[in-house]
Amino acid sequence: MAPSSTQEIPISGHTVVIESSNKRKKPDSSDPTIYDAYHKHFVSDGLPSTTEGWLSRARAVAEIFSVDAAARDIENKSPKAEVALLKSSGLLKVLGPKEYGGGGETWETGYKVIREVAKGDGSLGMLPLAENFIEGNLFVGGAVNPRDNDLSITDAGDHLVFDGFKNFNTGGVISDLTVLEGVYAGTEHHIFAFVRTDQPGIQFQYNWNNVGLRLTESGSVKISQVQVPWSDALGWSTITRLPDLKVLAIPFASLLLPTIQLVFSNFYLGIAQGSLDFASKYTTKSTRAWPFGGDNKEKPTEEFYILERYGNFFAHLRAAETLADRAGKEIADIYGKYGANRKVTERERGEAAEWVASTKIVTTDTALRVTAGVFEVTGSRATGKTVGLDRFWRDVRTHTLHDPVAYKNRELGEYVLLDRVPEPTWYT
Repeated sequence: MAPSSTQEIPISGHTVVIESSNKRKKPDSSDPTIYDAYHKHFVSDGLPSTTEGWLSRARAVAEIFSVDAAARDIENKSPKAEVALLKSSGLLKVLGPKEYGGGGETWETGYKVIREVAKGDGSLGMLPLAENFIEGNLFVGGAVNPRDNDLSITDAGDHLVFDGFKNFNTGGVISDLTVLEGVYAGTEHHIFAFVRTDQPGIQFQYNWNNVGLRLTESGSVKISQVQVPWSDALGWSTITRLPDLKVLAIPFASLLLPTIQLVFSNFYLGIAQGSLDFASKYTTKSTRAWPFGGDNKEKPTEEFYILERYGNFFAHLRAAETLADRAGKEIADIYGKYGANRKVTERERGEAAEWVASTKIVTTDTALRVTAGVFEVTGSRATGKTVGLDRFWRDVRTHTLHDPVAYKNRELGEYVLLDRVPEPTWYT
């Protein structure tokens, strides 16, 4: 069932309990045909062949998204059109092997692509985080949340049965495939599997109405008797019905979480950079100089405190970007080094994870500071709903609560003081 809330109201000596559901009706979707001209252009050009070409493609997509991002945030329609544009642009293929029709780029490039798209629209910048199937150009949503233990998996002979509930399912409503995750009955082991989204057993609750990331369609989903062949259980042996230790030993298995954590960091960074760019255009065009400061200027762009704030924000974003790029190189290098023999040492994995943790801390702090601080240099009229400057802060504030950054600070403290590298967990 959908999340609900109850309220007790005393009436004439009696208590009446009113229960209200947060579930909303299935939302309207944006129309993919609005981007027809761009679809044709991207398809005609084909996939970029260089790293700079991929970044240029990401910037082009971000520019398209930025034009009406504020209006789309207000309308809150499922971004069917925008996902279609991500597909036709080829951005979902950037990391895929070239032999399967992908871009063949490293995570270092992938992180920068995410950052660029997030500048245009934070909600849509999060969507390329999803896995994709290269040849079919499929978009994958994720019903994966290790804190939810409401999805059970049972053995039914030649297949598994997934049954239960997930509070969050990022991009599920607009996906081709959904990755399910749950606990295998009678064990502590988790099983992941890709399934077709369009099936009766996957029932979206359409209850995503949060303060930020409104277009990610990350609401809850009910999973009812979804059957998955044992051969589709990722990392599991079809013979022993146990986790395949050879598969679990590959770098991707132990590096998956820091890899994704760095995705988040670049996502935050891109949103903050987008907010500063948006604010600077607004300040130049619409902000009025303050007439009671004692050192009055005719233009806001001549005022000391406005120039000082923009300079300070820019410096911190530039520092965060440099750190994010360094961490991205660390991740890309370790994949490149160990991709052949499929092993990675605890120390090297931990060192890379601490670069990621450092980036997560800095981008979280900086993005929250910048996306809130830009209002100081734009003025009260910039808080207007149709202006849309608030969407940057709302998106960052929403996702930075994904896992408390305070624990990343503690983790780094242990690394500095005790030379202790983090053990792999769901969030490290």
